[in-house]
Amino acid sequence: MKRALGVLLVPLSALFVLVILIFILSESPFRALYFFFIGPFRSIFSFGNMLNASIPLIFGALGITVAMKSGSLNLGGEGQVYLGGFSAVITALALTGFGISGTVIAMAAAFICAGAMSAFSGFCKARWNTNELITTFLFSSAVIPVLNYFVTGPFLDPETSLISTRKIHENMRLSPILPPSSLNTGIFIAIAAVVLVHLFLAKTKTGYEFRMAGHNELFARYGGINTKRNTILAMTISGGFYGLAGALAVLGTHYSVIAGFSAGLGWNGLAVALIAGFYIPAVIPAALFFAWIGAGARIAMQNTDLTWEVASIVQSVIFFLSTSMVIKNIFMKKKKG
Repeated sequence: MKRALGVLLVPLSALFVLVILIFILSESPFRALYFFFIGPFRSIFSFGNMLNASIPLIFGALGITVAMKSGSLNLGGEGQVYLGGFSAVITALALTGFGISGTVIAMAAAFICAGAMSAFSGFCKARWNTNELITTFLFSSAVIPVLNYFVTGPFLDPETSLISTRKIHENMRLSPILPPSSLNTGIFIAIAAVVLVHLFLAKTKTGYEFRMAGHNELFARYGGINTKRNTILAMTISGGFYGLAGALAVLGTHYSVIAGFSAGLGWNGLAVALIAGFYIPAVIPAALFFAWIGAGARIAMQNTDLTWEVASIVQSVIFFLSTSMVIKNIFMKKKKG
């Protein structure tokens, strides 16, 4: 019950702030409230796009949660999403004609490449006790301009006005579900991933070791758990899920790597994980809530005098409330210790 109340506290507080801001900033607050809250549900197009926006958020939240459960924190989501999307598209372009099997291989390539990128930080932490917050963030910041070079240079599509790679073939794309929206079968992959991660953490020996190390690494080490190996493994899985977020974005929505398409996805995934309280079953509703805030802000901006900054403020409130709760929990644990 306490966990459920804690999870609900952040979105309810954010909605309260949202309503206050709309009444302060809008000349027609009731109209703005209608489009903000109801707008995403007024058409199949808006509703499907809202659900589609939740897919990379789910994978980002899974990535950060797996790392957090093991006692680490992955802040390299932006670069890992970008690398995952780029790896998936390059693989899909090379395997044109393979159909669904090529799509699966492209997703596997995204998981492996982004996972290896995150595993490097896990190795540095396990081997030299470096701070993974710094290494993941710096490595991500270094990878993004390198990938931008490839997208805007060797792999640039000269036939489009976008700064992007060539589009993947239609037989390599994820199937649409609610046309004309962008929703695709990636939503089912995301739901399956949530179930599998929950079972992995709750029912397997390795998942138990992750959780023990996350609660008390020293105790886990004295209990015979190989915390160094598990740190590398958890960071690999974490980066892999971020890579899948990028892969599903390009295989199901963009069909190419658009320069900078991953901007914000890493941090938004962290926000979703914070809203969920790093509780796996709460990831899906948290991702839907975050996607709804973004969709509502866009629709309200199109139909009223509200600006996009309102959504940014609400997202900032979510970060503030969520992180303050996390800090409080960490402080209480240290106090008890």
